[in-house]
Amino acid sequence: MDFVPTAIPGCLEIRPQEHQDERGLFVKIFHEPTFRAQGLSALCGEEFYSTSKRGTLRGLHFHLPPHDHAKLAYCAAGAVLQAVLDLRRGSPAFGRHLLFERGPGRRAALYIPSGLAHGFYALSDDALMVYRTSGPYAPGHDAGVRWDSAGIPWPDASPILSARDRGFPALERFESPFFFAAAG
Repeated sequence: MDFVPTAIPGCLEIRPQEHQDERGLFVKIFHEPTFRAQGLSALCGEEFYSTSKRGTLRGLHFHLPPHDHAKLAYCAAGAVLQAVLDLRRGSPAFGRHLLFERGPGRRAALYIPSGLAHGFYALSDDALMVYRTSGPYAPGHDAGVRWDSAGIPWPDASPILSARDRGFPALERFESPFFFAAAG
């Protein structure tokens, strides 16, 4: 596994080793001792997945303190455009986003630290996203900012959205409770 820093501090692209033969493909996305050696969370709060049809946008999601958590997210089947947005006050990347296209041949996962919002747009007919978190789901702390308020160039101006995602506040109206803590 290669842990590749991104332009947002603490957000890492995790490039797994792939083993392919006549039977198919084997990819290891998570190995707890390797993550711990990198100083990353054990990510043992929950694991879940979502399926989405082409044109669906999910996001931009996060958990509020004190139930905020880190997340590992990857596309296991299909293709998506993943986005992360830094909401941590004092971060050199505060308010900035990054985009990552995922799918066949681009199987890297994203390690998303607490204080970043995450979302994705389904580029394929069926997309399977898998998530692993450092803490369990806390309904009263589940939150988000509106998908179209952060300057992210999504491929569709009218994606398929949940009522919940449509109802999130715009980024400029969100009072962030997250603070950046420099490593060291």
